[in-house]
Amino acid sequence: MTITTPETPQKQTRRPPFDPELEAVLGILGAQMPSAITPEMIPLMRGGALLEASDELFAGVTRRDVTIPGYNGDEIIVTVIERDGRTGTGPGIFHTHGGGMIIGDRFVGIAAMIDWVLRFDAVCVTVEYRLAPEFPDPFPVEDCYAGLVWTAEHAEELGIDPGRLIIAGASAGGGLAAGTALLARDRSGPALAGQVLIYPMIDDRDESVSTAQIDGVGVWDRTSNITGWSALLGDRRGTDDVSIYAAPSRATDLSNLPPAFIDCGSAEVFRDEDVAYASQIWADGGHAELHVWPGGFHGFDMMAPHTALAKAMVEARTQWVARILGV
Repeated sequence: MTITTPETPQKQTRRPPFDPELEAVLGILGAQMPSAITPEMIPLMRGGALLEASDELFAGVTRRDVTIPGYNGDEIIVTVIERDGRTGTGPGIFHTHGGGMIIGDRFVGIAAMIDWVLRFDAVCVTVEYRLAPEFPDPFPVEDCYAGLVWTAEHAEELGIDPGRLIIAGASAGGGLAAGTALLARDRSGPALAGQVLIYPMIDDRDESVSTAQIDGVGVWDRTSNITGWSALLGDRRGTDDVSIYAAPSRATDLSNLPPAFIDCGSAEVFRDEDVAYASQIWADGGHAELHVWPGGFHGFDMMAPHTALAKAMVEARTQWVARILGV
């Protein structure tokens, strides 16, 4: 995989400061994580578990794997998660996991989804989309769309109220959630009640100020971002030949989308593209709630859940989901 690094944005400022609690955590993480991810590191990163899908994590819920048709009819797996002993009909959450388009599985980020399953008596369907570079665009987003279609078509048997089905994802999963919501709009369904875009990865061009500010800091940075987008798009990255479903920031019309919740940290690579996406939704007459958490690095809610900023971030997100689901 050949990578051409885009020019560094001319307008550069110093990186915003990290929240003091988070900076202490980042110092520890820096000793455990590479400063950046490059293409040759992808196999090694896949070999290390991002999240241990332990019995403790799934306490109080039942899960089952289902094989469904993905993009081009190829088989993919989704896992259905619901509260033990659940009956009746309630909200649905379709989950697209993070991992930079190159690593991870359907259980990355699942702890937050399980919390909503238990709190809101919801059913979560989490999809094992195929990863780049072995399966470049459009495989990941089309697999996600196929999973959403399956979920909507099986809503009755899953115990999901089709009027209360949302999509949620973090990082690359947030970008895939946004792209899937665009596909659902442009293909006339399935209908979504909301989209939860958690520090979403949505712009392949890497030209913003925040991409220049965040490089080599031990979390997902500009170099890692270029690796991920290059794996997904190959030589098309940064050109005019990129679909809005792969890189939703490319969309010029964000009207007629479900209400969006978007959050990110002020000291992370995705800050500017996420703020711009919310602004474009507003400009196109849509509904978006945006939170930029001061001093937050990428994924700090998962890496430092004990900190005050992480708790506030998760609570704001959960309150929005509760309002959208009417619970």
